Amino acid sequence: MEPENNGGSKSEELAALAQEIRDRVRARYPQRDSSRLNLPLPDLTALVHARDAAEAKVASIGTVNPRRGGPLNSLVQAMKRTIARGLDWHVREQVEFNRGVMSCVESALEALNETKRALSILAGQLEDMNELRDMRSHWAQWRAEWEHKLFLNETRFLRSVADLQGAFQHRASLMEANFRDITRSQHADYAGALDRSVLETQKRFWEEVGKVRLEYERVIHEELRLVRQRARAEPRAEAAPAPSPPAEPAPEFDYGRFAERFRGGEDFVRQSVELYLPRFEGRAPVLDLGCGRGEFLEMLRGAGIAARGVDLSAESVSLCRGKGLDVEQADLFAYLSDLPGKSLGGVFCAQVVEHLPPARLPEMIRLVSEKLSTGGLLAIETPNPECLAIFASHFYLDPTHTRPVPHPLVSFYLQECGFGGIEVQRLSPAVESMPALASLPEDFRNAFFGGLDYAIFGIRL
Repeated sequence: MEPENNGGSKSEELAALAQEIRDRVRARYPQRDSSRLNLPLPDLTALVHARDAAEAKVASIGTVNPRRGGPLNSLVQAMKRTIARGLDWHVREQVEFNRGVMSCVESALEALNETKRALSILAGQLEDMNELRDMRSHWAQWRAEWEHKLFLNETRFLRSVADLQGAFQHRASLMEANFRDITRSQHADYAGALDRSVLETQKRFWEEVGKVRLEYERVIHEELRLVRQRARAEPRAEAAPAPSPPAEPAPEFDYGRFAERFRGGEDFVRQSVELYLPRFEGRAPVLDLGCGRGEFLEMLRGAGIAARGVDLSAESVSLCRGKGLDVEQADLFAYLSDLPGKSLGGVFCAQVVEHLPPARLPEMIRLVSEKLSTGGLLAIETPNPECLAIFASHFYLDPTHTRPVPHPLVSFYLQECGFGGIEVQRLSPAVESMPALASLPEDFRNAFFGGLDYAIFGIRL
């Protein structure tokens, strides 16, 4: 029994050694999973176990089973070894045969392992071939899907390109429109600045021309004054003063009511004299000769320009003082004579000179010239005798009118008394109050039926 136990322990050791060798071989030659191809590979485990058992039996031939120590056992073991050596010649061929058989079994196992590995490789190739076959069978479907996806991508790409092109075109249009607007604005600004510069240059030019003209007229006036002084210095017989014409009695009626009816109310007169206000700015103090109801004085006061007036009518003076205006009742010649020289910046005289005797108009202009400072302004407004309609409608309505005064005559008087920069402005077109004149030719109407009044301006040299 003991020898059998000894043989069993060796078989277990050999089986463990064989399992270790198999594990190493499997780690060195990994097997593919062929379950997906339904290709079963042979299992050589049973054959390997049989081989291991046979090798154990072959290895135990000629050996003596060990026993427990003792003299008898030592003798028995010695006898067994002697008999084993005596039988060695008889079992030698059997041992060699056994070893050859085991070598053949080992070679068969190796061949079977190689076959198994080849089958495993073949299984892998078959798997790849199946995958290729599956790919080829689905190629048409894949290609259709790919072409569909390619079409979708191309469509999205072209739509994106179109959107980008539209956005770029819109942006370019906006930039072009903005550039045109900026260019147009810059051109308008440049044209406006150029126009303003031209107007300013022209304004300065005419201002300089006006100054030169005033200086030129001042020189002429001084030369004429010297000529007159030389003429007066020559000895001549003193002529007796001409007797002044007797003053005509003033008509007895309410002149304020007369003016209200035929000249117009205060609002109407105030609107008609608004054009003079800019000319008297910066020319204080201003004297209003024949101020009447004080419309012009009220305007000057509203503009902050110092002014006073003089009038012969007690009723007009009372009315003006009731408005808080600085007005005196006096004859304008006496009033002007009492003023200090060059004490006025401007003189306004509206609808007065046609009431004066013709011989006294130069005297009034001379007195005004003496009382105005250099650069002072004289403005005279009177009916325009160039307009024939004035004689048919307005002039002879006022019984205090003496005769109309043409503007060339007033211009001559102004030049004689040291005024320059003389300017005439026609006022109140006759066609506005007489619509029937519109049927006349325009050039004829302008020549003979122009402004009912005119204003003449002169600058004291």
